[in-house]
Amino acid sequence: MDKSLLLELPILLCCFRAVSGSLFKRKFAVTEIVQCRMCHLQFPGENCSRGRGICTAGTEEACMVGRISKRDGSPWLTFKDCLKNCADVKGIKWSVYFVSFSCCRSHDLCNEDL
Repeated sequence: MDKSLLLELPILLCCFRAVSGSLFKRKFAVTEIVQCRMCHLQFPGENCSRGRGICTAGTEEACMVGRISKRDGSPWLTFKDCLKNCADVKGIKWSVYFVSFSCCRSHDLCNEDL
């Protein structure tokens, strides 16, 4: 596992939040709150290893699943959480990896289905 890339993950998420802010308002103009599955680290074929639980997405948040895959398309890491200004994004190049985000607000724990 490349620990330096894991340490850079919070920086990547901050950049993503800044870029996706305008997309959020168009897609999720809902005032309900929903509960989301939370898992900060899950490697392929394993259970959640860090940050397991449930978070509550407020009015400007959505349930999110982030996936990091290797250059050949094989999965490397998955993470789930509540995310403010969430937007669906596929294939952001990050070093030798690709990052995708999927967002939902349709029902409680909707990010389990993504």
